[in-house]
Amino acid sequence: MLFDTWFGLVRIVVVGTAAYAALVLILRVSGKRTLAKLNAFDLVVTVALGSTLATVLLSKSVALADGLLGFALLVGLQYAVAWVSVRSPRFGAVVKSEPSLLLHRGRFLDGAMRRQRVTREEVVSALRSSGLAQPEDAAAVVLETDGSLSVVRATGEAQEATVLRGLGGAGAT
Repeated sequence: MLFDTWFGLVRIVVVGTAAYAALVLILRVSGKRTLAKLNAFDLVVTVALGSTLATVLLSKSVALADGLLGFALLVGLQYAVAWVSVRSPRFGAVVKSEPSLLLHRGRFLDGAMRRQRVTREEVVSALRSSGLAQPEDAAAVVLETDGSLSVVRATGEAQEATVLRGLGGAGAT
């Protein structure tokens, strides 16, 4: 079917514009953290917001008010989880993952790479992206909580200890 009715098209334009404006307003009020790519929970909220917007736009059975309530609920839950996570380390540990050390002082940590399902090629690619020619040029490569790979250039051990504190004792060696 290529065309149903003009009403359906007008509905999409009107509801889409209103839903988009409401979503932008809700996101501005809720702060930068709402769409931050900080952890898996934040990603789920971002995807759910997009899915909710698509449903409101394309499903005639979902009223605009229902969609707006869905936006507000998702953003409110994300805000509540982030608020509790900041105040309760135990709760934060359940919701958020920890960064993982994959390479330390030029040495690949095969066990950690296997647990995190990261290949040597991916670590080497991160090194190249950071302008490093060899693993020995890096103090560390860390798989961050958002899934990105951070490369810490080899410098003094005191600076390494600060940056790598809490990552499997790497900062203490």
